[in-house]
Amino acid sequence: MRNDSAPQLPAADAPSDAAEPTGTAARLPELLHAAVAAVGGVERPGQIRMAEAVAEAVDSAEHLLVQAGTGTGKSLAYLVPALAHGDRVVVATATLALQRQLVERDLPRTVDALHPILRRRPEFAMLKGRSNYLCLHRAREGAPSEEGEGLIPLEEIVGPTGKLGEDVLRLRDWADETETGDRDDLTPGVSDKAWAQLSVSSRECLGATRCPYGQECFAERARERAKLADVVVTNHALLAIDAIEGAPVLPEHELLIIDEAHELVNRVTGAATAELTVGAVNRAVKRAARLANEKAVDALQAAAESFHGLMETAQPGKVDELPEYLGYAVAAIRDASRLVITSLGETRDKGLSDEDVVRKQAMASAETLHDTTERLLSESPYDVVWIERSDRYGLVPASLRVAPMSVSGLLRENLYKERSVVLTSATLKLGGDFNGVAGSVGLPAEGRLPDQRSAGEPARSQGEEAPPAWRGLDVGSPFSYPKQGILYVAKHLPPPGREPDRPEMLDELADLIGAAGGRTLGLFSSMRAAQTAAEKLRERLDVPILLQGEDTLGELIRNFASDAESCLFGTLSLWQGVDVPGSACQLVVMDRIPFPRPDDPLMSARQKAVEEAGGNGFMAVAATHAALLMAQGAGRLVRAADDRGVVAVLDPRLATARYGGFFRSSMPDFWYTTDRNQVRRSLAAIEESAPPIRPVAKR
Repeated sequence: MRNDSAPQLPAADAPSDAAEPTGTAARLPELLHAAVAAVGGVERPGQIRMAEAVAEAVDSAEHLLVQAGTGTGKSLAYLVPALAHGDRVVVATATLALQRQLVERDLPRTVDALHPILRRRPEFAMLKGRSNYLCLHRAREGAPSEEGEGLIPLEEIVGPTGKLGEDVLRLRDWADETETGDRDDLTPGVSDKAWAQLSVSSRECLGATRCPYGQECFAERARERAKLADVVVTNHALLAIDAIEGAPVLPEHELLIIDEAHELVNRVTGAATAELTVGAVNRAVKRAARLANEKAVDALQAAAESFHGLMETAQPGKVDELPEYLGYAVAAIRDASRLVITSLGETRDKGLSDEDVVRKQAMASAETLHDTTERLLSESPYDVVWIERSDRYGLVPASLRVAPMSVSGLLRENLYKERSVVLTSATLKLGGDFNGVAGSVGLPAEGRLPDQRSAGEPARSQGEEAPPAWRGLDVGSPFSYPKQGILYVAKHLPPPGREPDRPEMLDELADLIGAAGGRTLGLFSSMRAAQTAAEKLRERLDVPILLQGEDTLGELIRNFASDAESCLFGTLSLWQGVDVPGSACQLVVMDRIPFPRPDDPLMSARQKAVEEAGGNGFMAVAATHAALLMAQGAGRLVRAADDRGVVAVLDPRLATARYGGFFRSSMPDFWYTTDRNQVRRSLAAIEESAPPIRPVAKR
């Protein structure tokens, strides 16, 4: 295992007896040059170094972690050697934007450019989970009644008027026009509730051989295209399902490339998290009412009522052991759902009828309940259970949630066997090395003995394979961060408390925005803090302040990029999801170090597990989580070679606490200062010489 901390190109005066590159490596310069020219880009040293490393990893069956800064051109750096190698490759991304970039821009142009050199034309396809595709059976036959009364025409479900009805009927018409049935190809989009009327989960699907529309099914067609493609573009969620559930949904492949890899652990954790809600139990009762035997339905109804009563008064927080009364309620749901599953199986028709479609939906609900309750009752030491209450939709009963303590073991066992894996992102090195991220994705951290594991993972059994070997590489960035940006820490401010209203911080923020002339992206650690800042500063400043939640994220970003004086305030999705190159964004402000909430059940459980294993739980969990977010947030500032600006952190702990150096070394190498007057002068100078803004085009 090697960690190359700086991008180093081969010396021009390499020894004359050095081995000449062969195979893919020999053609790589020509191939990369053709691909870069095709997309209108410029070859960069970091891109060349990364392409060489990916080719080497593929040839040597090695795993690779590559940190490639914004502007490196990492998509081509992994696509070109992957296409040249010839084996099937799966590319998994976290965001729709990157999936679209790959399928609509990078891959078509790269394939066209490489075709004359490779003398073959690689095929590519996109594949997502089944619920992302419109179901033709529902569009043409209707959706199952929640009361198990058969299929109901869509008009009767949603009514002839209202936004929901309009969207559902528009989806039905779209089913006859679309070639893909992919929700993301629908413009304008529709609400989740509308989409749910015309989509199915894998458990609800009738199956291609039984469904009268199986030959036309959009999801099945996507899977068939993926089986024939040389490059399959998918998302982290489907990759997680393929790895965790043991039922392969992705075609066999020899190379896996995980882009936006800093998001992988969160996406896999999300896919491995289950929830037991009062609503889900009640839906299962309704769906089974007319199809399962009366005894089974009555048992589930009684269990639902008991669970409802308990969860109305349940207090949120981590559950180390289910209380006896709650354990009885969960067990009652498990036993009753098993009875429903048995009953539905016994009464299943041989042919396909409307009733059979309804039964399939009822079976899916009961099976999900059974699986979740079994997991809750098993009380595995490798799971975390908690009660969660959300007042987002008014007063509703709390729910029970269960998530894995760690996903590194799942990833190690299912991700790295019989294929090379390349993980890449602009933020993989935290505190100066790859060890933190490597350990979280199932690769052994440097210095860990072969038989040691992360806290919360089962011990290795006798005869189990050693952990996979890997290499870490930082290819740097084409940007000159010390010359393009300033990292300012407001050392004079008091440390933040729990209250979002920090008068001194708001004074500082107002002064910075005034010096910048607007042009500010405000990244807040909570939605409450963002709302408070927007409310207070709208009263004090004569610049537009946009707030996340007041419009769609895409529209907010477009408006922010179109008005030089505007500011955009928000929380988590803005820390990682904003790409506004140019002078519209010259100040990025973080209100505080984004540590996880002290009462976050999953994070606190992971931290405790590390401490019980003898490690530093704060640094391994809380600090790593926050450092990754801060690195991503700081990356919003410089998106192009001529961008200039300031990243301002209004939390003095970044300058005064012992862990401050860990955070700063995880962020881009901006010029660092705590001088408030210097920063105001710099912002004013940057604003005065700012070029015209670059509006973001509407998709």
